[in-house]
Amino acid sequence: MKLNKIYQGDTLQTLKTFPDSLVDTIITSPPYWGLRDYGVEGQLGLEKTPEEYVSKIAEVFRELKRVLKKEGTCWLNLGDSYAGGGTGGHIDNKAVVKEKAPEKNSVQNLKPKDLVGIPWRVAFALQSDGWYLRQDIIWNKPNPMPESVTDRCTKTHEYIFLLTKNSRYYYDNEDIKEKTLTKDKSNRDRDKTKLNNTPGRTRMAGLKTNNYETRNKRSVWTVNTKPYKDAHFATFPEKLIVPMIKAGCPEKGIVLDPFMGAGTTALVSRKLSRDWLGIELNNKYIKIAEKRMQQQMLF
Repeated sequence: MKLNKIYQGDTLQTLKTFPDSLVDTIITSPPYWGLRDYGVEGQLGLEKTPEEYVSKIAEVFRELKRVLKKEGTCWLNLGDSYAGGGTGGHIDNKAVVKEKAPEKNSVQNLKPKDLVGIPWRVAFALQSDGWYLRQDIIWNKPNPMPESVTDRCTKTHEYIFLLTKNSRYYYDNEDIKEKTLTKDKSNRDRDKTKLNNTPGRTRMAGLKTNNYETRNKRSVWTVNTKPYKDAHFATFPEKLIVPMIKAGCPEKGIVLDPFMGAGTTALVSRKLSRDWLGIELNNKYIKIAEKRMQQQMLF
């Protein structure tokens, strides 16, 4: 199989041509439910019900589990939507559609204006299907898309789920540790002296030897969205992808994005010296991704 290539085709059918245990990590953001028509027959995301959408996602992820190595990780980004006419109103990082309460609700068991809960429906379905649901990460977006609603808060976050094939897996915690602000040594000594002289207080053990320069990465990632002018939707920000690859894919490993879109996963993989594979149904987006890759090579 040729690496560092985007394969055009339906994700599920294309994955069936990939060998078992091929990739080290999967990073992807599938089309959100009911958000937009990408103009390609057979596309995911235009199902009539949330249940049908979740079922199709789970089917794709069974093939993804097969091509993922036993120690591999999967990072899944999904946005949510609101029940309404047709498939409802949606606000997320890919596009903006005004939320509108319809006269009649077409989603069974949901009232107009109900939050559908798509990310968690998918996460629980994958968990029931055998995936380990290891963490929900909050993508906090300081520059969210504007919303016209006046009866709830403007949404500024999306979910990223860390999924694994097994209970033990590759995860480079050290490479994604966060830098922290620290006091200088003299301040630490003064704080220690003040504490020791306080009645009823005991000395803090290890104050001088603790490492205050880094800490484990937190589960809220603050990253601005960054639109790409050639794409009619906001692409994955590169900064969002970096910790996923650093933590989930060893050097000389392979990263797979089965819904490649405008190619951000491939761009970051190459910058971090990892091989990559992509699948994309829409040839227009493949051309955008290839153009971005060529531009990157010029700098």
